[in-house]
Amino acid sequence: MPDVKVAIVHEWLESYAGSERVVEQMLRIWPEAELHAVCDVLPEAERGFLGGRQVRTSFIQRLPFARTQFRKYLSLMPLAVEQFDLSAYDLVLSSNHAVAKGVITGPGQLHVSYVHSPMRYAWDLQHQYLRQAGLERGPMSLYTRWLFHRMRLWDHATADRVDAIVANSRYIAERIEKVWRRPSTVIHPPVDVERFTLGAAREDHYLIATRMVPYKRVELVAEAFRAMPERRLVICGDGPGLAQAREAAAGAPNIVFRGRVPQAELVQLIRTARAFLHAAEEDFGIGMVEAQACGTPLIAFGRGGARDIVRPDTGVLFPEQSAASVMEAVRRFEALAPMIRPEACRENALRFSAAAFRERFRAHVEALLAAREAACASA
Repeated sequence: MPDVKVAIVHEWLESYAGSERVVEQMLRIWPEAELHAVCDVLPEAERGFLGGRQVRTSFIQRLPFARTQFRKYLSLMPLAVEQFDLSAYDLVLSSNHAVAKGVITGPGQLHVSYVHSPMRYAWDLQHQYLRQAGLERGPMSLYTRWLFHRMRLWDHATADRVDAIVANSRYIAERIEKVWRRPSTVIHPPVDVERFTLGAAREDHYLIATRMVPYKRVELVAEAFRAMPERRLVICGDGPGLAQAREAAAGAPNIVFRGRVPQAELVQLIRTARAFLHAAEEDFGIGMVEAQACGTPLIAFGRGGARDIVRPDTGVLFPEQSAASVMEAVRRFEALAPMIRPEACRENALRFSAAAFRERFRAHVEALLAAREAACASA
């Protein structure tokens, strides 16, 4: 598409994480695209994927303390994205989990939004956010509830500004349908599966590796393995939920906490684990794909992105976030384990490679552009 001028709009650039990997692949598909973001505080060491591009930021970039506390300007972000002048572009791609889809485009432009999730804390996770932030009562609670109410109204209204929506999983497609009443096309996010290789000999440990935050439900896995002393569990990660996980594992010599481990050591633990456990309800779940790329089977909670990742020949799903459900899943896995081949797990992971993402996303956008051109020609 040499004649198409492309703009990519991202919420904020803070770290090189999952949503930034999507932007990275968009930039590889359209290397001449110009990148816009509400603010850019990305450390120099993590800017390589930008290829030296200048990022066009909003007025929030220049507000006091924006480099460290830009999230406190959430109430201004809808206004900020609406100030981007995108009139010179034929194709606008937004990478959205908060406000990016709210940019203003004209009738001669195609706006495709890749949605990592509708604004979680403003919709179905509002009450969970308020509890975790200690904002269930008081003046700040009232202000935050009012702000989320205003954000919901804006978020729903601006969904109609998008010409086509792409969801990163079936779970997110369902959330989009629920909160925006819009259909979407599922294209899974890119995972760097090439940096993982098949494991050799399997050892006797099960593994859970994740950020220790409450919704990850690591304590459920610890409680389950405390009741299964003949099975060994290794837990890697750190965060505010670590104390709860340790409490759930109290007195269990078969459970080992490793904290944060170097990447090479973590990959080796994954490559040699009997299975990789995941108890959270995720939008997608990149860690599960990385485990599959190592040939490691999965035992995962059967909601969210896990439904798109786990196949009957690569792992098992459990129906409830409870220790009893985890225990039953481990037993089912051990009965099926002889039939789960590492090569099948690896093959499954390749469905989510960066190359697969580029191929699917490019084809989808080009089809939308062709359909728009045909419609204009026949008008």
